[in-house]
This record gives sequence, C-alpha cells and structure tokens, in this order.
Amino acid sequence: MNALTLVFAALCVFAIGYRFYGLFIAKHVLGVKETRLTPAIKMADGVDYVETNKYVLFGHHFAAIAAAGPLLGPVLAAQFGYLPGALWILVGCVMAGAVHDLVVLFASVRHKGQSLAYIATQEVDKFTGGVASFAVLFILILTLAGLSIACVNAMHDSAWATFTVFATIPIAIFMGLYLQYLRPGDVKGASIMGVGLLALAVVGGHWITEIPTIANIFTLSKPALSLAVPIYGVAASILPVWLLLCPRDYLSTYLKIGTVAMLAIGIFWVRPDLQMEAITKFFSGGGPIIPGPVFPFLFITIACGAISGFHAIIATGTTPKMLDSERNLLFVGYGAMLTEGFVAIMALIAACTMVPADYFAINSAPAVFEKLGMATVHLDSISVAVGEKLHGRPGGAVSLAVGMAQIFAAIPIMKSLVAYWYHFAIMFEAVFILTAIDAGTRVGRFFLQEMIGSFAPKFNEKRWWPGVVITSLLFTGSWGYLVYTGDISTIWPLFGMSNQLLASVGLIIGTVMIIRLGKAKYAWITAVPGVGLAGITMWAGYLSIMNNFLPKKLYLLSSMAVIVMTLMLIVMVGAFRRVMKLLKVQKTVPDQYGEPVLEVVPE
Repeated sequence: MNALTLVFAALCVFAIGYRFYGLFIAKHVLGVKETRLTPAIKMADGVDYVETNKYVLFGHHFAAIAAAGPLLGPVLAAQFGYLPGALWILVGCVMAGAVHDLVVLFASVRHKGQSLAYIATQEVDKFTGGVASFAVLFILILTLAGLSIACVNAMHDSAWATFTVFATIPIAIFMGLYLQYLRPGDVKGASIMGVGLLALAVVGGHWITEIPTIANIFTLSKPALSLAVPIYGVAASILPVWLLLCPRDYLSTYLKIGTVAMLAIGIFWVRPDLQMEAITKFFSGGGPIIPGPVFPFLFITIACGAISGFHAIIATGTTPKMLDSERNLLFVGYGAMLTEGFVAIMALIAACTMVPADYFAINSAPAVFEKLGMATVHLDSISVAVGEKLHGRPGGAVSLAVGMAQIFAAIPIMKSLVAYWYHFAIMFEAVFILTAIDAGTRVGRFFLQEMIGSFAPKFNEKRWWPGVVITSLLFTGSWGYLVYTGDISTIWPLFGMSNQLLASVGLIIGTVMIIRLGKAKYAWITAVPGVGLAGITMWAGYLSIMNNFLPKKLYLLSSMAVIVMTLMLIVMVGAFRRVMKLLKVQKTVPDQYGEPVLEVVPE
C-alpha cells in the first residue's frame, strides 16, 4: 500500500467527522449557545480567566495535548501491522477521542473552568469527585514517567541529540525574557528568532561532535539522563510560566505543526510504499515490543493518537478559562484532537515505511531481536549516515526519527542531509515530550499542594516557596523514580492503561451530564465509547499485571496498576448509580438560564 493513500484517507475521514459528527454533537447533543457567556468573560481576572482569540487558543490547546503519545504509540503499535493502528486512529479519533475532548471541555466551561474532579463532585457526588482527584494524580505520575522514558531512550549516549534537545531550554528562556522585558507582546519576532535558533541548535550539535572534550560532556548515559529529565521537571514546575512554559508553547506549536506539514509534503513528493505488512505474525501475540495480542493491547499502546485521558486534564485546566465563545468549542476541542490524530497517522506511516527487520532491530533489545531470525537491511548504513548507534533503542522515538529522516532524505536535494534530518526529528520529538513534562509537572504540583493543603493549610498558599519546592520534589521524584528504574516495555503499558481509563471516566462523567441536561436519547454517543474503552482497558490492565509485571517481580508497578484500576472502578460505579437516579426523574425543571434540565446543579 502506498503511504499517500493513507494520508488522503485520513484527511477525508477527519474532514467528514468534523463537518457532520462533531457539528451534530456540539449543536444538538450539547446545545452550545453563543449567547451564553463563558468563564473567560464572566470571571475575567487578567491572569487565568482571559478571553482569547480562537486561533491562539487552538494553538495553546494543541501544544498542551500533543505530547509524545501520538508520535510513539502508533510507532510501537506498528508491531501488529499498519492496518490495526490505522483503523483505530481513524475510527477512535472521530468517534471517541474528539468526542471526549469536546464533551469534557464543554463540561468544564459550564462549570466555571474547573477540573474533572470538581465536575465529578457536582455531576455525580462529592465522594466520587474526591476519588477522581487521587486517580488524576496517580495517572499524571504514570503519564510523565511513560513520556520521559521514551525521551531518555532516544537521547542517551548521543552527544548530538542531547546537545540539540538541551539547547531548546536556554532558547525558550531567552524567548521568555525577550517577551517579558525586551519587546513585550512581540510574539512574531520571538517566534522567528526561536525557530532560527532551533535550526542553529541542530547544526551546532554536529559541530560539537567534532570537539571530543565538549562532546564528552553531552554524551550522557541512560542513568544520567534518567536523573537529568526529572531535574528539569522540578525547574519547570517552579520557574514562572512566562520564563519557560509559555515560550516552549510558542516553539512547540510552530515546530509540531510545521514538521507534520513538512512530513505530509514529503510523503506527497516521495510517495513511499508501506514496507510493514497490513497484519503481522504478532497480531495474536508473541511480539518483541508489545507484550500481548492486538486485542486489547492496541488500545492502550496507541493512547493519545486515538483518545487520551491526559487531554481531560488540559480541557479542564487552562483551555476552558480562555474560551471566548461556546461557538468555538467545536473548533478547539474537536478540531485539535483531529489534528493530533493526523499526527498519529504521520507517525504510523513513518514507522511502516521502514524495512520491518530494521524497525524491529531498533525497537527490540539485541538479544530479543536475535531470536526473531531477521536480518537488518539498511540499518547499518543508516547508523553510519546519522552518526549514531541505532540498534536496540526501544521506545519508538528513534525508529520514528529514522523513518522521518528517510522520507525527507528521499527528496533529491536533501539526500546528503540525512544526519541533520534525523537529529532534527529527535529534537522535534523531545520538544513534544518536554512540553508535556512542563505542563504535567506543574499541574501535578498544584494537585499535590491542594491535597496536602487540606490538612496543612500553609501549602494552599501558591506563593509560599517551601510548599512549592517540597511538592515539586515529591511529585517529580515519584515519576522520576519510575523513569530511573523502569523500561519502556513496563512503563508504557502502565501509562497507556491509566491514560485510557481516565479517558473512559471522562466520557462516563460526560454521559451523566448529558442525561442530566435532558438529552438521554443521545447518551450513547459518550456511553458506548466510554464503557467499551473501560472494559478493554481493564482487560489489558489485568493481562499486564499477570503476564508482564508479576513475572518480572515488578511489585510496585503491579500495585500502582491495581490502585489506578480500583480508583477508576469506584468513579464508574458512582457515575452508574447517578445515572440510574437521573433516569427515574419524570419532569424537567428550568435551570438558572431558563433551560429545561432533569436536575439543577451548582456551576
């Protein structure tokens, strides 16, 4: 199959889904109203609640939700062949992922821009909301561990890659200082300088490899990088948002959308064939990358590319506080998820255009690959061309970079630049990941401060530095420990399981709200994907514990998996009881806006 066919299929499916299914949900199911003021207007404070242009908000929202998941998940799932992954991304994104993001964002807008746990408190009950807050904290820890370990696997023992990625930090800080003090508001100028400096960082990475003394400084081992990334997380959670977080958003938005657009153009120009089979012999299990069969492991491997619970944290965080009109819920919520689905399709294509033996050699440990009885084809020559050891670098990041570099290098005038394209792709992936680490660690610190603040009120003071530092160290240390001690084969399934369970909970809580609003006949739109995903993910969690974690004596990971599954089950049971109660209501009552609902709840 030609890759171009899959690109066109994805564009058509996503366009039709947005125009018809998404619009139907926004207009008829949720009943969005342009005349109803959003929290950004009603509660404007110039700090958190700020009315924002829809295109600017789309960029912010996309930058926040699009972490490593849509890049790495599809690459790892290529083990099963290109067909299962492509079908799940296309169908899952339109029918589940984008629906989840739209409905959860709508719920937060209708609840003063508050968190998913708060929404659960209002729509279900206080106990369920309290349990949900603990579940979100656990899932954040697992999410950041899964994303970070993929970044570490791509960068360790590579001076060029490490230098290029590390260089993005002072570049972001420079942009922050420029916008804060030198030229406030000059986003265009800062962005142009930032993109130019990123290009220089890629070239500079090659220069430093020719200076052994400097190269040795940036040639970090896997354990060293496993410590460096959490240290960065602590700094990102403490520093002012204008100094690092916001500038990285600017950089990542341009880099993410620009690179995906270039990759699409490259595929159109080169028109590569998909080398991976439609369905491989590992469809039923026994693969070297994913420890199980396509059902149910496909659905926790391709996490963010089709549906992601992490999005619920963003859709109930900064985004609802910045939405200028309910009319733009569809564009920001549904549209950004479809864009992420297209990123996932691009990642799947890049992986599947590689020779299968080369793909498996990168994503498997050498001893495991040897048992497959495969012989690499281009991998040795590619390793020489990019100046890196590519064998045995699991996690998806390296194979994606190789696939992207091969597509770009196939364009005649770029053939000699394969090494630069490879390291540009590594930087591109790392910026995706570091953006999530920035935002995720900060959100986790806020959660932890609030939880400790319930019995130690001083921690509720956001500017009390001892509390900020202590909670930052505690939260970052928890996911940093998993990064230091784990590997991609154990951490990624745990991340995928917890992430998908949170997504199912978001859909189920959305179902409760839809029923309360008197739209029970449309409840299947969120209930079917929510309940279905919950069942599949619970099954995958059970298999991961019994067949992956316990045989390896990973008792901590087993315990965390059980805790997350238990917390989510409690939330689901609470939601089910609430639905049964609402379905018994016979008459509607007007809410504070005069709209008929089954029951009025506080915003």
